[in-house]
Amino acid sequence: MTPEPGPTDPVGRRLLPETAAVDARGHLTVGGVDIVELAQERGTPLFVYDEEHLRSRCREALSAWGDGVAYATKAFLCLAMARLAHEEGLCLDVSTGGELHVALAAGVPGHRLVLHGNNKSTLELAAALQAGVGRIVVDSFDEVDRLERLTDPDGSPLDGPPRPRVLVRVTPGVEVHTHEFVRTGQLDSKFGFGVASGDAAEAIARLRALERAGRIELAGVHAHLGSQVFALAPFAEAVDVLATFVAPLGLPELVVGGGLGVPYVAGEQAPSMAEWASSVREACSAAGVAASVRVTAEPGRSIVATAGLTLYTVGTVKEVPGFRTYVAVDGGMSDNPRPVLYGSGYETFLPRAVGAGRPRAIRLVGKHCETGDVVVSEGRVPADLVVGDVVATPVTGAYGYSMASNYNKVPRPEVVFVAGGRARTVVRRETLDDLVRLDVP
Repeated sequence: MTPEPGPTDPVGRRLLPETAAVDARGHLTVGGVDIVELAQERGTPLFVYDEEHLRSRCREALSAWGDGVAYATKAFLCLAMARLAHEEGLCLDVSTGGELHVALAAGVPGHRLVLHGNNKSTLELAAALQAGVGRIVVDSFDEVDRLERLTDPDGSPLDGPPRPRVLVRVTPGVEVHTHEFVRTGQLDSKFGFGVASGDAAEAIARLRALERAGRIELAGVHAHLGSQVFALAPFAEAVDVLATFVAPLGLPELVVGGGLGVPYVAGEQAPSMAEWASSVREACSAAGVAASVRVTAEPGRSIVATAGLTLYTVGTVKEVPGFRTYVAVDGGMSDNPRPVLYGSGYETFLPRAVGAGRPRAIRLVGKHCETGDVVVSEGRVPADLVVGDVVATPVTGAYGYSMASNYNKVPRPEVVFVAGGRARTVVRRETLDDLVRLDVP
């Protein structure tokens, strides 16, 4: 077993994209593309995704979970990503009308989509029905009311769409060890119907009535515990709770959501997709869930996170004697808000010297007017870092671009996919003119 890198060692290989390599000059290459040259050619900040890594993880998910597994698009979505996931056999999980629009615009058939959201509007539900969305995950009694109105054969404006297949989202009351902002399976949650409170049973009863009236088809139960979960035990615990509720219903589907964690820094470990799926299936079998029930999941971060990295250019190196060295780059919290929101940790390295030691301690900060605009609080880089260097943060393929903003009117970065020695733009860099495009004079 390869020993885990220490804090001053080169960045760990497992934190880099699948096709990452080091060329004769010591430069990092991904997909056969020199990352230093790419940054010089395209400019920074720049999101770079290893296309083969994305495809490999999609195939891994399909192999582990089978048909019906859905990519959680909130992690990262653009037309190219939607097409890629669909091409590799995954369904797509969308949670807003915007995500639904992008998936449909990418050519993903409606029946391969799963609609989520704790506050779906009537317009969003109507759009999903019109598109023939494959699954609608019902999250509240208000949503049941909206579905009842929209599927009323005497009052519906829709032109005979097929009966929607719905899942009931339940909260099993299982808490996971992750940031409180991304826990969703506890009883005190804005998501779903509580099992212990009886709300889940009431929701099932109301949906059964709609099913008897020929308006919907009740397909199954959905549960989600949270995000960035490293342990398998909570998933098994949730299945144990759900089994008592699910078994008597005789429904054909059980979805355990997403949430599988990924390592962001040295020392973190996470289960594989196969281990996650195997653990859930074993728990289902032990809890008495019928073998005929389709058990599946909705991975997002675990598909895209490690496939991506962000490139920045160093603009300022500021030594504060007795405290630290601040290294300021041309991006920041506008392209990666996770450190500000969740205190998330990342590694830093120089793509021009990916195999070099990193003895120099820095704090990597952005260009925004906030003291809290910190990208990496405790970063390490080679001793010879200088202004103009390209610095990279790995494992930024999830919740970087998807959560990016225009704070301080900073244009959002370009996104490129690399494969076979070529880089292709999948999202163009915003221009200054884009910043006023929606303004009304």
